[in-house]
Amino acid sequence: MAKDIYEQMTDKIMLTGSKIIPELFRMIADESEAGLLMAMPGTPEQLAEKTGQSADVVEKACRTLYHKGLAFKSFRGGAVGYKMCRDMIQFHDATILWPGASRAYYDLWQRFMEVEWPDFARLAEQFFPKPFTRVIPVEQAIDSGAQKILDIDSANRIIETADTIAVTKCTCRVIAHKCDMPVEACIQVGNAAKYTIDRGTGRAVTKEEALKILAVSEEKGLVHVTMNKAHAGHFICNCCSCCCQALPLVISDGLKLLDPSRYAAFIDQTLCSGCETCLTRCFFSAIDQVRNLESGDSKMQVNADKCMGCGLCQVTCPESAISLKAVRPENFIPD
Repeated sequence: MAKDIYEQMTDKIMLTGSKIIPELFRMIADESEAGLLMAMPGTPEQLAEKTGQSADVVEKACRTLYHKGLAFKSFRGGAVGYKMCRDMIQFHDATILWPGASRAYYDLWQRFMEVEWPDFARLAEQFFPKPFTRVIPVEQAIDSGAQKILDIDSANRIIETADTIAVTKCTCRVIAHKCDMPVEACIQVGNAAKYTIDRGTGRAVTKEEALKILAVSEEKGLVHVTMNKAHAGHFICNCCSCCCQALPLVISDGLKLLDPSRYAAFIDQTLCSGCETCLTRCFFSAIDQVRNLESGDSKMQVNADKCMGCGLCQVTCPESAISLKAVRPENFIPD
């Protein structure tokens, strides 16, 4: 049986077999829009020739699809062209931020995340050699006297060196709404910031505002996550353990959907008071309570195999007993 156009679109973003993704496409694009998306990439003039429509009609439709988050602008050759979202992440993040998205649309996305995404995530883990994202450590936790802090290891420096910065709502918390963590918490930098400002799906912020968002996120126990590339990247997400695409599956199933930072936490046993604050802060069960049989005192100890190097345990340590030290080489982050 021939696939309908929405199933073909699902194939194009590498989610063949999903029953929910075609319905999401159907909710947000009519058949004419779907046909135009499948004809992409191209300039409005090229797409008009492919589809047999007038250039004016196609250009207007392309702008609509761009604002919906289904199409992205391309600037190759000096002319503005359009291309369809390339994968599930682009489809998810861009369309959820569209102001016209309905609660029903959000709820269907959440159903996909709960019902179908775990199996697709397991396939992605096997197919791709490295995760697309990685943890960035809390900078104040790094033992700066022991190692050089690279720009790519520093959320602060990513912000400080950006030419444009914006903040958007966290798409995961928008659809899942499982916690009361801040929603306007995803920082976009460079071209990603320019894109969200142009679409009207985020707002421009100063470097000072962005750094404050980072500080609030750290205090509330959100993990900084960025692109897993040896450059500044396009975003800094501030992720919770319940709504995020990746973290719940990393925590519950141990899936390799997120690389750790180059760092790991260390607890100075002479300073640790055993208060257990870090124990409750760690998403990854990387801190154990160890009792001294002679004294009867309890101390906290890091399980290096589980530590993702986020540094959130350090932020609220009342004894300043925790620091981060580099345990992975610079080339751990893909070039």
